[in-house]
Amino acid sequence: MPALIDKSLGQSFNTSLNVLAVPAFNDNYLWLIHDGVHAAVVDPGDAQPILAALDAHGLILVAILLTHHHADHAGGVQTLLQHFKVPVFGPAGEAIAGVDRPLREGDRASIPQLGLTLSVLEVPGHTSGHIAYVAPEQHWLFCGDTLFAGGCGRLFEGTPQQMVNSLAKLSQLPDDTLVYCAHEYTMSNLRFALAVEPGNPALVERIATEQAKRDRQQPTVPSTIGLENATNPFLRYREPAIVASLHAAGRLQQADPVAAFAALREWKNNFK
Repeated sequence: MPALIDKSLGQSFNTSLNVLAVPAFNDNYLWLIHDGVHAAVVDPGDAQPILAALDAHGLILVAILLTHHHADHAGGVQTLLQHFKVPVFGPAGEAIAGVDRPLREGDRASIPQLGLTLSVLEVPGHTSGHIAYVAPEQHWLFCGDTLFAGGCGRLFEGTPQQMVNSLAKLSQLPDDTLVYCAHEYTMSNLRFALAVEPGNPALVERIATEQAKRDRQQPTVPSTIGLENATNPFLRYREPAIVASLHAAGRLQQADPVAAFAALREWKNNFK
């Protein structure tokens, strides 16, 4: 198993890790990080697809990673624990049954069997204690329902200001960071993006690319931070063209970035 030594941390990290998408429900993706032998699962809302994937690929589960408490992300934990006695990492700010490794901003989730160490970011907005996991060596982001391909999560528990701050953290990651979000919402998100920023050529190109993937029944995720910064309206809410669209639609009266973000999110909530 190839590995490198991070001298600053005195730790090795695996260079042969892969991420497997496991579809669940209607549009969820559950993520299995694996090295061909061991695996960690991110947001197992349903245990059965994970158990089937582990069996099909000959993998042993060694850790569970949760971003927030919603059932489609955490609902499979108890069943998985009946099969595998593994640590369960999750947000310290939310009460989730089974979590024995609560995490806050700046903490690390270490999975020694995979040679993997993930950094933790607090990204409230969708829920009050939502966290994201960053694999800095691999340039991976597991962001649950905070950032989507072309969109962001609804504000069920948090405030627009919280979500603005959370998305700012994610947007500042390296452009080549792969964004492993939890849902196949991309085409719906991009149709909205085009409605609010029709003059964005990168967005027009992205729509064609992603639609071609869906026509082949392929996932549109992961995307990249660079692509999100170029096309996602919830990272581009300060752009003059988007602000102008909000004004033209009668959804924004004040010149305030957070108000613009809130108006944009409210518009998306009701966009058909």
